[in-house]
Amino acid sequence: MPTPVIRLLRLTGRLLLALTAIAALIVVFLALIALTDGAGGGLAAWLTTLGVGAGLAMWRARHRTWPTRLIPFLPVVVAAALTATVCIPTVPTTRQYPPALPFVTTQHWNLSTGSRVAVYHYRPAKSGPRHPVPLVYLNGGPVRGISVLDHRFLQLLARQGHDVYAYEQAGGGRSDLLPMDQYSISRSVRDLAAFVDRLDKGKVDILGFSAGGSVLTRALAEPRVAARMNRAIIAEPGPMDGPTAHISGHKGRESARGLAPAMTGPRSTHVPRYAVAFGLMRLGLLTPDTGLIGQAEGDNAFTAADLGSDTASAYCARDADRIPTEDTEQNFSFSPAASLRIQQTVKDSPSIAPQLKRSTTPTMLMIAECSSQLRQWATAILAHDPAVQRTQYMPEVGHRIWNGLDDNNARAAAVITAFLQDKPAPLPNYPTRDEIPAFLRDHK
Repeated sequence: MPTPVIRLLRLTGRLLLALTAIAALIVVFLALIALTDGAGGGLAAWLTTLGVGAGLAMWRARHRTWPTRLIPFLPVVVAAALTATVCIPTVPTTRQYPPALPFVTTQHWNLSTGSRVAVYHYRPAKSGPRHPVPLVYLNGGPVRGISVLDHRFLQLLARQGHDVYAYEQAGGGRSDLLPMDQYSISRSVRDLAAFVDRLDKGKVDILGFSAGGSVLTRALAEPRVAARMNRAIIAEPGPMDGPTAHISGHKGRESARGLAPAMTGPRSTHVPRYAVAFGLMRLGLLTPDTGLIGQAEGDNAFTAADLGSDTASAYCARDADRIPTEDTEQNFSFSPAASLRIQQTVKDSPSIAPQLKRSTTPTMLMIAECSSQLRQWATAILAHDPAVQRTQYMPEVGHRIWNGLDDNNARAAAVITAFLQDKPAPLPNYPTRDEIPAFLRDHK
């Protein structure tokens, strides 16, 4: 075999060996990140990996002459440089709150629970009839800022005579952070009760969307909290307790997931530090209060583009090519760690069905045709809450029932207003409790 070919094969072999060594050290580093829960911002795992790599390199270099002794250290240097990027913050590590919105005043209320939340108030239109009971909005997330799309819908409700209050739940948007171990679904319910007490306007109507619907459902199961409510609207709820969180089932009609163009914009998951942190958290290999990145840093880093296909899943397949921009880059806020923490407390909670069966608060359930939520999450509420007076199956919309497309906002507002004013429903009462089996069987 010609000498140049032999040299090329040897060089290729050494290169492959070096790449294998680099990959092995990176795997060791990631395993140590998980084992140490990111202690010291990942520095503990990085130093250990560097020590292991240096030790092996010294062992391999022990019989070599001087210049070639450095060769085994090259993969260690490369691996150290690559893994060091996981240990270096690229955004501020103290919370950078979104700037004030130009169209509504942001207030901050200190609740009796210790939470400090951002509050928004849309006064009812001066002309036309006014609904006498204040309406409180609980947004989805959990631990996500209220989007501009939601603010526009709240403005519409105010123009129709509702006195609308909304607050960003602790840790979300412009609300102050909590210590990670204080986030829980129970804390969210206590904050809701404390908010209504702080509002001090008697009983209120409450509209809970998505994760906010889960909070509202659990509040209905607690008599002392439910006593503060006049009427409740649960829109596209998440799971209400551990049994429903672990249930298997199906979703609504086809959504735009996999059909819509990929979201544009910067992604924190393109940065090694946050790709590793959020990825391992999602896999359950890092705890929400990991030492790798702090809560504030994670909030600052996470962008709307990081939601990926989750946004598209909230729209019908027919709307795949016209999904609206839900929020501005400046206003978007999501706390991935706190969100995972609250979701885990839901999964770990016992059934609330026995308590929900004693609910007496008049309630309406809103279900979207192209929902990305499991149908069983909504039908469990309908089955167990005897105070659900009507269900409104919203055609031609996805999980984002009010999305600014066509007349969807007006249709959602009409359904909400009719129930709050105890007027006939714009849509059939469907499904009823008796129709739940057929509704699930037909994969509606």
